[in-house]
Amino acid sequence: SKMAFDVSKFRGKLTNDGARPNLFKVSIPNKTGFWEGSTDLEFFCRASQIPGITIGTVPVNYFGRQVKLAGNKTYADWTVTVINDEDFAHRSQFEAWMNSINTASGNLREGDGGATDYTQACTVTQLSKLGSDTAARIYTLHYTFPTDLSPITLDWGDNDTIEEYTVTFSYDYFSATTGAISNGGTGPSVKPIKNDGWPE
Repeated sequence: SKMAFDVSKFRGKLTNDGARPNLFKVSIPNKTGFWEGSTDLEFFCRASQIPGITIGTVPVNYFGRQVKLAGNKTYADWTVTVINDEDFAHRSQFEAWMNSINTASGNLREGDGGATDYTQACTVTQLSKLGSDTAARIYTLHYTFPTDLSPITLDWGDNDTIEEYTVTFSYDYFSATTGAISNGGTGPSVKPIKNDGWPE
């Protein structure tokens, strides 16, 4: 017998017409000496990523056959693209953050030198089409710190554009929780990932 392509079934499974890549916000919490007051970075962060995971493989040869075993889990760097305003409010804070990790002339680190002095827990929130305050999923990147602040290219012939730059961050791991949109009514249940990496 032939299988029918039932579009209505597909629509029923695609919760709220699917997640959209342009509905997101990035938050870097206030840290004394880095952000002044509560951050408004979410208005200036134009692009980012939901973090990914890579698990390595350990190949073991056995009588001419290769057996692949699970290896270690790694997390690739995280990048944000930021729109630059004329007072350089955010870029100057990234510069200060990186300078506190390693000063330009003194080659020193501020504070006690520990990771908690220069790292942050940053979040990437996938928003729902139901409203700007409705999160579908929230990712928290733990022990995050900037490793690369890109240059801004200047050009007399570059008209009708606004400057932007990218910031690359390193982090140890992420945890994820569902927001207001959970299960979607038709999809499988989603369990939050706790900080230690195991589902609740």
